Amino acid sequence: MKEGILTAGISFILMVAILIGGVWFLTHNVNKEEAKMNTQDNQNKKVREPVVAGQYYPADGEVLAKQVDGFLTGAEKVKMEGKILGLLAPHAGYEFSGQVAATAFAQLAGENIETVILLGNSHHQYFEGAAVYSEGSFKTPLGETEVDADLAKKIISYNSAIKADDGPHDVEQILEVEIPFLQQTLKKFKIVPILFGNTPGNAAEIVAQAISQHINGKNILVVASSDMSHYPPYEKAKYVDKKTSEAILTGEVKNLETAITQLEREQIANTQTFLCSADAVKTLMLVMKNLGVVDIKLLKYANSGDIAGGDRSQVVGYGAIGFYGRRVAEELSAAEQARLINIARQTVEAYAAVGRAPSVEEKSVALNQKLGAFVTLKKSDQLRGCIGVFTGESSLPLWQTVAEMAKAAAFSDPRFSPVKADELKDLEYEVSVLSPLEQINDWRKIELGKHGVEIKKGSNSGVFLPQVATETGWDLETFLGQLCSQKAGLPWDCWKDKETDIYTFTAQIISE
Repeated sequence: MKEGILTAGISFILMVAILIGGVWFLTHNVNKEEAKMNTQDNQNKKVREPVVAGQYYPADGEVLAKQVDGFLTGAEKVKMEGKILGLLAPHAGYEFSGQVAATAFAQLAGENIETVILLGNSHHQYFEGAAVYSEGSFKTPLGETEVDADLAKKIISYNSAIKADDGPHDVEQILEVEIPFLQQTLKKFKIVPILFGNTPGNAAEIVAQAISQHINGKNILVVASSDMSHYPPYEKAKYVDKKTSEAILTGEVKNLETAITQLEREQIANTQTFLCSADAVKTLMLVMKNLGVVDIKLLKYANSGDIAGGDRSQVVGYGAIGFYGRRVAEELSAAEQARLINIARQTVEAYAAVGRAPSVEEKSVALNQKLGAFVTLKKSDQLRGCIGVFTGESSLPLWQTVAEMAKAAAFSDPRFSPVKADELKDLEYEVSVLSPLEQINDWRKIELGKHGVEIKKGSNSGVFLPQVATETGWDLETFLGQLCSQKAGLPWDCWKDKETDIYTFTAQIISE
């Protein structure tokens, strides 16, 4: 009996020991496999090594940090009402352009930037479209900065003119030299490096639209890396760079193109270019316009002739320019919302009474963003008119867009007769302030009540605001079917057609 109990006890102990050993073995080996995989991942991770450390800036990390910090300490932080959304910064050797570059990046003090999109034109290669360094990291003597692979992928997927291509980046210094300044001013951030290939075409417009669709409301900074005039005499450089800067400060690409064309006609001695990353600067300007930037400020200008002992017979110009505004996804305050409703009402009542717009002046930074908006009129809870325009389709500030759309909704909606004076007291106003459109490739990503949707196929298109789903109670397929058939004049299930383009947007809905 005792022997049987003893044998059973020993067997039980052995079984437990075997189980424990088995668990240890499995866990130990799993951990070894995970460690092995992590090691392989680290080994496979692309690291773009610095190519101009020791030439454009110090190769020693401590020396570099001290130099950059010295430049930043000597830079002025400009006080602006809006947030910094974009920068133009030079990219020459630090002894020449370091202080100008530092003035640009000093504006980031205290900012929580998640990703910096770096734009530049290749100095070494010609190629079609734009090349994106899509994954891995960029290394400087101050450490590695990770590429935002998710955002890079989204930008690349927008158009075939944008390609994942490391080649042009491997030998190009134009983006590399900006990174140490970012590393010394931002706590934690990622980058998306994009180079243009210097060939004719509309790459700037394509890349600008790709970027604009994916940075709505996010803490993303766009930086164009560009020097200005190359090799005119000192005084001529100041003259031409002033012309170029003034054109950039207008925020209109066509003004920049006109200014450069006129300067080229002057045939200024020794001048090779007036802006060495023209595509990058145009892209920056277009993105900033899409974001509704309100203020553009020249932060600092100098040229290579300004440094001690600098040769003034042939110089290179350097400018730092900041773009300020309000991030699109930031909601308007209660006072700003009430102001837009009042502008819509005043406009409709003035046109109904005297046939012209009321006198309105608006200085609010938020209401001067260039954003899209729809204005909806209702009478006895029934639709009486609704017309709008998307962000990027209008060059007007938000408050003026609301005024124009209110007028159109009241008097030009083809579904209704024009509003009459005796109806004014019964009208209810709703304003929807829109984010930029974002194209999607899977209709299942649409969130009812959150997303408005635009459907396009050929010349047919239709739009539903986000509140349509809430007001009707439709499920997603009914929502899309009604949009296709009722608004776009297309087959009920056109959203399933690969030839149909689907765009989503969000809206801040403002009601009385």
